[in-house]
Amino acid sequence: MTNPYTLPSDAAKRVSAALTDGPDRAPARAMLKAIGLTDDDLAKPLVGVSTTWIETMPCNLNQRELAEHVKRGIRAAGGTPLEFNTVSVSDGVAMGTEGMRASLVSREVIADSIELVARGHLFDGLVCLVGCDKTIPAAVMALCRLDLPGLVLYNGSIAPGRFRGRDVTIQDVFEAVGAHAAGTMSADELHELESVACPGAGACGGQFTANTMATALEFLGISPPGLNGIPALRPEKEQAAEEAGRLAMELVRAGTRPSQIITREALENAAASVAATGGSTNGVLHLLAIARELGIPFELEDFDRIAARTPVVASLKPGGRFVATDLYEAGGVALVARELVKAGLVHADARTVDGRTLGEVATAVVERPGQEVVVPVETPLKPTGGLAVLRGNLAPEGCVVKLAGHERLLHRGPARVFDSEEACFAAVKARSLRKGDVVVIRYEGPAGGPGMREMLHVTAAIVGEGLGDAIALVTDGRFSGATHGLMVGHVSPEAARGGPLAALRDGDIVVVDVEARELRVELSDDELAARLRDWSPPPPRYTDGVFAKYAALVSSASEGAVTRPPR
Repeated sequence: MTNPYTLPSDAAKRVSAALTDGPDRAPARAMLKAIGLTDDDLAKPLVGVSTTWIETMPCNLNQRELAEHVKRGIRAAGGTPLEFNTVSVSDGVAMGTEGMRASLVSREVIADSIELVARGHLFDGLVCLVGCDKTIPAAVMALCRLDLPGLVLYNGSIAPGRFRGRDVTIQDVFEAVGAHAAGTMSADELHELESVACPGAGACGGQFTANTMATALEFLGISPPGLNGIPALRPEKEQAAEEAGRLAMELVRAGTRPSQIITREALENAAASVAATGGSTNGVLHLLAIARELGIPFELEDFDRIAARTPVVASLKPGGRFVATDLYEAGGVALVARELVKAGLVHADARTVDGRTLGEVATAVVERPGQEVVVPVETPLKPTGGLAVLRGNLAPEGCVVKLAGHERLLHRGPARVFDSEEACFAAVKARSLRKGDVVVIRYEGPAGGPGMREMLHVTAAIVGEGLGDAIALVTDGRFSGATHGLMVGHVSPEAARGGPLAALRDGDIVVVDVEARELRVELSDDELAARLRDWSPPPPRYTDGVFAKYAALVSSASEGAVTRPPR
């Protein structure tokens, strides 16, 4: 048995030695022995295993089981794992309700809580298990703040459901709500669909936000290549979890830190993966936030530049035909990397946590013969990536438009202005929107919402009613990765902080011009300024509690909607 009074620390206990070693730390060791740890356990590096398990969604439901396999890998490699749990909010469940305001707020709470536990218990390393949307960037943000050796493992995608002979996802259910409102789907059909769309554990199956970010993390290098893409309920996922635990211990022993992996080049690679897969616009928000944790200059224009040169090579829902399980069967995310490396569109020499470069990962990929999910970069599905950044007199600090799933690059029409998502959804249900309208939903930004709700409840209903190709939607809120159509989000500065959206009135002519990279209203500068001088902010929706604190501290969406100390 190791004697903590006489033996020197394991050299890899760079942090935890201060917690466990020497006579003065006897009280701490006594407490830790109460949970079953031995002197030998305490002589080893302490590695936190963070889970976001919660019983409110399928997305993170398999993490308790996976955590056991991660811990087995850590022990096998000579470490002592310590598991802890933090929160999660399901976008899919909360969508369209007040609860959706909690989603983006949860990203900051998760990052803060992982940071607090790791700092409070002096971990030497960290493995973060993630699933639903905000848990993924939150874990990376925490790792970056701590700059502890570690990695992030996505618990995997849900399998598609089967409805009347075809694969379906949660996107189909959201759009079916609109079809039901339009009278083209019966209540019985809707009920049948909702009962089969989500067949078990795992995060949403299309290239929505969870899979977009899981892909981005492999390109970022902070997730082990090939492991995120294994679907949630495949037996291989347990093996991947054990491998992640072993790999984390290698990082601890080598002292390899996130700041050595997540560089500006790695962020550019991650942005390219979002563009090349027609991924969620939330990827913009989250990569900006990750960059800010490490102080790396990375701006909206970087996304626009990268997306403009990066073709779409993966046919993934909502803009394409396939889901994440199909991509895994085809050969995985490395197929996308192979095509981008081939065209010189990513930094092939960027490191990953398993020691290989992105180029080496791309070279080693095994492609299933005849797969149709990823196409050659020479014959892409679209010549440019799935998003663009616009500016103009309605978005001086920028906004993001999603280009996957539609071909429209120009829309000019009268504004239909709503001061909340609920007001807009009521208009959709009443079928009062008209072809050509520009639907504007304001006061849903990071501070104004607060929490920058996703508008999938509205956008899916619009598509379900058959108006998806006939209107544009503009908001200072966000969109789900499942959204498709001409949708402009993240408008900055937001209306609640005096952004130009606050001056819009019904009937004003709004122009969305993607080629010109412009979002504008056909008003003179003097008229716009006069309206804003007469404007006063609406009262805050919350005056205390977590939402009020978040609204007071959150930055603009153009800066990643991160919270920061008051200036």
